[in-house]
Amino acid sequence: MSYESVQCQDNLDSVGVYECEVNLKFRMIEEKGVLQDREQLLSVLLEAFGYGADEYLEAMHVHAEARPLPETDASPELRRQLIRLRNSREFQ
Repeated sequence: MSYESVQCQDNLDSVGVYECEVNLKFRMIEEKGVLQDREQLLSVLLEAFGYGADEYLEAMHVHAEARPLPETDASPELRRQLIRLRNSREFQ
């Protein structure tokens, strides 16, 4: 067994399913029309928050939490993706 195969196995064990919850409350200065498109709203808000506080954004409340989830509690789609990911890493 080579060192690379041992390292690869360690990486496979570090991949898992997580249940994540994010609560953000912030004020920002933005063009009125940008926030009316509901499909892009979350993307715009997360991008703005990702840049960090500045003269256009004021964070009021931030809470993020990620909990490991047993693979059996994940949806079939997530389980299939996890298997694909592990299988693709196996051959690297």
